[in-house]
Amino acid sequence: MYQDVNSNIAKIRQRIAAACIASGRLPEEVRLLLATKTVPANGIRMALKAGETLIAENRVQELKEKWDALKDIPHEHHFIGHLQTNKIKDLLKHDVTCIQSADRIELAEKLYQQLSATSRTMDILIQVNTSGEESKFGVHPSHAADLVKQVAALGTLKVKGLMTIGLFSADSEEVRKCFHMLRILRDEIAAMDIPGVEMKELSMGMSSDLEIAIAEGATIVRVGTAIFGQRPTPDSFYWNEKQD
Repeated sequence: MYQDVNSNIAKIRQRIAAACIASGRLPEEVRLLLATKTVPANGIRMALKAGETLIAENRVQELKEKWDALKDIPHEHHFIGHLQTNKIKDLLKHDVTCIQSADRIELAEKLYQQLSATSRTMDILIQVNTSGEESKFGVHPSHAADLVKQVAALGTLKVKGLMTIGLFSADSEEVRKCFHMLRILRDEIAAMDIPGVEMKELSMGMSSDLEIAIAEGATIVRVGTAIFGQRPTPDSFYWNEKQD
């Protein structure tokens, strides 16, 4: 089923490079993150053996189920889904190095408490809802800076940048507005010189819109479908987990 993974990765790498060149950027400035939701461990292993190193899950349950089968291959694991506070303990058992979907202070405070108990730190990206769609999680853009300040005050959490999911639309200019908004927010927050905050990452862009995201400054693009194929469930299924 995953016999095309290597060639698909090569095609994505070519798209990233072309987008960077068109935007006057270096391809090394953009990291490829493999979004592995619904992809079984054997498919992910193929991608890791092909040289990829950064993967991410949307659900803690999937992270747990695949962890044993992947732990022998060196890689970095992020979490990009809506994180329920009652799943924090399980997530922290599985070597996640960055949570890209921090979107509320209640979650940050509980992360802080759990990390403090074991003298650990965690890289954090603040998820911003730039599209205004009710189906998506993320802090409202007007509250993003305040949330960054609140999270930065929690010593075990290291704010490294922002994340967003672009508008689900065929209108590229409407999609671009989401990414442009995130870049402007990043620049505004960086100018505030908030202690402990490093606004270096913009995680935005997926299989269908990574070129637009790169043109607007993405440093991480999250690609799943274009590498592993269509999923058995629609993407919307992953953006609608019930809040705890």
